[in-house]
Amino acid sequence: MAKPVDTTITTPCPHLPDIGGERHPASRLAEHRDGNRGAEFYRQALLCGQSRWLEGLPAQALLMLNRAMGATLCGTQDAAVLENHPIPYRAVGWILRQEDRGGFLGNPRRHYQHLATRMSGHAIERRTARAWACWVLAKHVNPEWEADQVQIEREGIIEPSFEKVRASLMEHGLPGEHVEWEAALSIGKA
Repeated sequence: MAKPVDTTITTPCPHLPDIGGERHPASRLAEHRDGNRGAEFYRQALLCGQSRWLEGLPAQALLMLNRAMGATLCGTQDAAVLENHPIPYRAVGWILRQEDRGGFLGNPRRHYQHLATRMSGHAIERRTARAWACWVLAKHVNPEWEADQVQIEREGIIEPSFEKVRASLMEHGLPGEHVEWEAALSIGKA
């Protein structure tokens, strides 16, 4: 039996599913190593994110949400899971806004810059668009989080504008995904 999570550590993220006090280790994602990374993988990654958040590990929670954003979801086939749990931009934004609650968060702007510029594997365009969208969220939440200027200069990276990120989400994301992202930008600090 999984070790229960001590939910007195922090408030659950209101944009992630309830874990019912049960711990959801990242190893549960290994059940999907067969390549089936659809709705069940997506939901499990969200549960792992909530579990990490409640364990006081915000950076690891964000990593689990990265995994969720890499799931292969079809707008119509996986409509039920997406209706209940949209692409987790609101969860990312909410966690970023909780930086004063403790736990290691690192530099999310730099993290998402690296994620967007070092993408490999399947669905690169969609996953890159999502990483840049989270990068915009990080910049919006805390403009003092610094970019990796060394990488920018060394690799000639041009940081995308809000409009370019939005257009990329509209082109490569699920229908209406850009609307969910824009809503995440408007969430206030809890």
